[in-house]
Amino acid sequence: MRQDARSGVSSGEEFQVTEATGNRDGGDPAAHPDSAKPWLSSYPAIIPATIPPLAHASLHGMLIEHCRKYGNRPAFTGMGRSISFNDLERHSRDLAAWLQAQGLAPGARVAIMMPNVLQYPVTMLAALRAGYVVVNVNPLYTPRELEYQLKDSGAEAIVVLENFAATVDKVIANTSLRHVVVASLGDMLGARGRIVNFVVRHVRRMVPRWLLPGHVRFTKALAAGKGLQLTDAAGDPGAPAFLQYTGGTTGIAKGATLSHANIMANATQNSLWLRSAYIHRARPEQPVYVCALPLYHIFALTVNAVMGITQGANNVLIVNPRDIPALVKELKKIRFHVFPGLNTLFNALLNNEAFRAIDFSDLSLTLGGGMAVQESVAKRWKELTGCPVSEGYGLSETSPVVTANPFNSDFTGTIGLPLPSTEVAIRDNEGRDLPFGEVGEICIRGPQVMTGYWNRPRETGEAMTEDGYFKSGDMGFMDERGYIKLVDRKKDMILVSGFNVYPNEIEEVVAEHPGVLEVAAVGVPDAHSGEVPRLYVVRRDPDLTEAAVLEFCRGRLAAYKRPRQVIFRDSLPKSNVGKILRRELKD
Repeated sequence: MRQDARSGVSSGEEFQVTEATGNRDGGDPAAHPDSAKPWLSSYPAIIPATIPPLAHASLHGMLIEHCRKYGNRPAFTGMGRSISFNDLERHSRDLAAWLQAQGLAPGARVAIMMPNVLQYPVTMLAALRAGYVVVNVNPLYTPRELEYQLKDSGAEAIVVLENFAATVDKVIANTSLRHVVVASLGDMLGARGRIVNFVVRHVRRMVPRWLLPGHVRFTKALAAGKGLQLTDAAGDPGAPAFLQYTGGTTGIAKGATLSHANIMANATQNSLWLRSAYIHRARPEQPVYVCALPLYHIFALTVNAVMGITQGANNVLIVNPRDIPALVKELKKIRFHVFPGLNTLFNALLNNEAFRAIDFSDLSLTLGGGMAVQESVAKRWKELTGCPVSEGYGLSETSPVVTANPFNSDFTGTIGLPLPSTEVAIRDNEGRDLPFGEVGEICIRGPQVMTGYWNRPRETGEAMTEDGYFKSGDMGFMDERGYIKLVDRKKDMILVSGFNVYPNEIEEVVAEHPGVLEVAAVGVPDAHSGEVPRLYVVRRDPDLTEAAVLEFCRGRLAAYKRPRQVIFRDSLPKSNVGKILRRELKD
């Protein structure tokens, strides 16, 4: 049963993925030429317009089938240790049986608070198999942030890495948590795991003191589950699989309710789109994915974990991608084929000398998402690696991928074309479709769009249109070929004397300056113009001056778009995946 995104209730129709018919606004195609889905004519011939009906009734059913298909191949590698697809299926079965034995009702929320360690995919699959809803939690959350998410989701169980257990300890009394499983970094690292745990706890002192009375160790839960019966949850495509909380870059975090069908549909859409990567080159026998983005974030969850399993790939887990030297050291040890990342991560790697010495001959696909990829960064990446950055676009609310560039093309500076079975409309504030080239809000309709915000019917209603589109809050335009250019977040737009100014455009210009490492633009109040742009810059050249930056902008931006002030910083605030948080700078 598919959930109605506007109401969050079952529509009563069997879930099918078929091409939507009719125009976006029900009008005459001749009057609205973009209603004819121009992106379809830009598809590579190998890509179909729609995805087929889903072959599985549940996400865990799909993943288990592929675990059994790929057997003893390595599925995830972390800290020098791999688990096979068979291991993943077996460990997740045991943990799922233990969870069921705790008496949690079907549909209970189970929080996962871990970085990229081997225990994450085991726990994720276990919770789904047991019939529960996964609540992904950023392990770097403060107690206030954690308490809010646990209370909002109503989570009754949590699996947490001991490094972050102290945070849970501080808030557990104010939540609905009844079961706590504590994992240690070395739990799945074999014989060297004890050494790793000793070093982490007693040498590096990375585990703050915690108590959590009644907790169970991850290894003990696995061992106990071996002797317990598991009843794999019955398939219901419309049932919630994840509560994926929005990144908090604007406003209060909300739980996007993603159904089994949402995630399966997006994985299917991405799998079809992946065909374009192998039009002119051979598909590797077993692709190796770099998993530097956190699995608790929707980008890595779908593209790395779910896609990786269905492709039979080996995901190399990076525990702390902010430690660029350690990341580069890890990359030197492997031959990798697929590298999903963000502009800030690509930029940081390009500015690391040791990264330039890596062998990139096997790299066949670089995926850019999460924020706009700057042309200067994409150009440098292609020059160094020989592999273009294929930029895409998505949100927590869309499971996440909405659009992508064909993987057999060079960098386009756009977010690409809508994926199969996806419709995108560019609309004004009154909900009217706009002509090609005009900037409006990006609105999305497709099987990957969430069923609604968790327990927030008002916010769900505000986010959805009467004809079933999700209003993204992002501004952009579509060209005649169906390619979409992301301009900026609607809430980040700067209004200068009545003119719309988009921070992305300013940032892209300033990023081309050789003395600039990172840049963010925000609007600040101005008595004369209402608002004016202000820049925050991290220098690459320590001698870079405000005057030099302003002069650089003078010949590249219209007068009303030019920043009036430059503030130099040692660093810029970023989200858990490295997206620059303009709101914090503005506040």
